[in-house]
Amino acid sequence: MNKEAYKHLSEVDPILSNILHEVELEPIENTHSIFHDLMSCVIEQQIHYRSTKNIFKNLLAKADITLLTLDNFPIFEEQALSQIKLSERKFETIHHTVTFFTEHSIDWLSLDDNEVRNHLKSIKGIGVWTMDMILLYSLERSNILSYDDFHLKNMMQKLYYPEREKVGKKELKLIGEKWAPFKSLAFLTLMQYKKDIKKRGNK
Repeated sequence: MNKEAYKHLSEVDPILSNILHEVELEPIENTHSIFHDLMSCVIEQQIHYRSTKNIFKNLLAKADITLLTLDNFPIFEEQALSQIKLSERKFETIHHTVTFFTEHSIDWLSLDDNEVRNHLKSIKGIGVWTMDMILLYSLERSNILSYDDFHLKNMMQKLYYPEREKVGKKELKLIGEKWAPFKSLAFLTLMQYKKDIKKRGNK
């Protein structure tokens, strides 16, 4: 537990403070593979750490693959990807991703956040939300808040703007920027809180 991060968030945001004391974050088993995690974002439109549909996980199982790599991608493509329907745009992004990793060997951990973004956005089809997911989950950066994330917007609206039917990025930033330099903990906490609420509702 990062005591400094919890202390800061509790001091700057009373609403989040209550949630921080209520929620226990589930551990994330990081693959430490940018290629694998990117593919989950492209194929499932969700990073596998947060997936409830397990589309990417099930595809990997079909190909008897645990960690997707450039070496085993042809097997994955033949035994799993060929069995499902994906949009032409997704197939193009998959191709661009494979090409990028074939042509580049990058020490991702040595890069700062902006350098990571610059590399990822050079892959045609990779957008801001996907970059945020890679920085937050795969590289475990401490100050990432994805304002384009549907579930984050939904949760922040309910907590901070309950009277509003819809809120924009400007309103979200009024809240989220206070969380710096520990935005990632706030994001993960709100996602866990949303998950916990759903679990209680299903009981």
